[in-house]
Amino acid sequence: MRRTFVVGCPRSGTTIVQALLARHPAVYTLPETAFFEQLHGDLAWRWGDVRVQPRRRRWRQSLGLTRRHIRDVFTALHVQLAGARPPMPSAYHWRTLSGRFLALLDRSAAAAGRSMWLEKTPNHLLYIPEIEALAPDARFVHVVRRGMDVLASLADVYLRFENDEAFGGGTVHWARRWNRAMDIHSQHIGRANHHFVFLEDLVSQPDIEWARLCAFLDLPPDAPLDNACQQSIANLSDEPWKVSAIQGQIREADRKVDGLFGPQMQRWLRCRLASYEDLRAQCQAVRARPSPRVRRIYDNTQAASVG
Repeated sequence: MRRTFVVGCPRSGTTIVQALLARHPAVYTLPETAFFEQLHGDLAWRWGDVRVQPRRRRWRQSLGLTRRHIRDVFTALHVQLAGARPPMPSAYHWRTLSGRFLALLDRSAAAAGRSMWLEKTPNHLLYIPEIEALAPDARFVHVVRRGMDVLASLADVYLRFENDEAFGGGTVHWARRWNRAMDIHSQHIGRANHHFVFLEDLVSQPDIEWARLCAFLDLPPDAPLDNACQQSIANLSDEPWKVSAIQGQIREADRKVDGLFGPQMQRWLRCRLASYEDLRAQCQAVRARPSPRVRRIYDNTQAASVG
């Protein structure tokens, strides 16, 4: 079973990439689990939020034993996917519970007749070391979008839905978080089990980016895709902001920067945000000499486009 995680800063396009892959007949996916985020915690500290310290751990957690909350989260997920509660002792070591989480997704994908599962929780970007330690064969798809567009999308969705837990904090807060995401992305450029999808490239050259993504995931790129994503990847009553992405149809997003940010804010963002262009250039330099298999897929895709 091939295990894949889609990660990135929130509002970067992770949902559309998940929904696009979910149209492939080999791919099994599900709504965001936030499993490792809830298991290991310290989300705000890992983002580097101002004046946030890692939480103090009780002696049970120091021994690696999980909290009741995360065991309840796993139980709910097990009921959702397997239709029954898991046999569970009173306490689990975090490695044991993590292994059961991966095994649950393995079984669910196999039962659906799929050879790969895909878990998409943007914040799992911050937990890559823990995931890799547990599943060295896991693959990661990093989704990256221009920083100013991400910040405008976050401001827009907050104004429309006022979800403080998901999108609160303000533009300066999210600018720091986007910079943190860029720093983590940069640490994984060129690593064999990490792949980068830049949203603007996916929109402007979908065939080429689809071929690259399939090559990385060992998926046949010419497999017939569903017309739209048929799998459940979001509960729109809880996450209504995902309505335009869950079908997996690539389209250019509305540009919100000029409507939401005045000249002074845009100047501030240009000065403070990490360089998107530098990260993209580094990735392009690494992929300049792809493997023969990837080159063959590129050539076939381009030949088909010309034909």
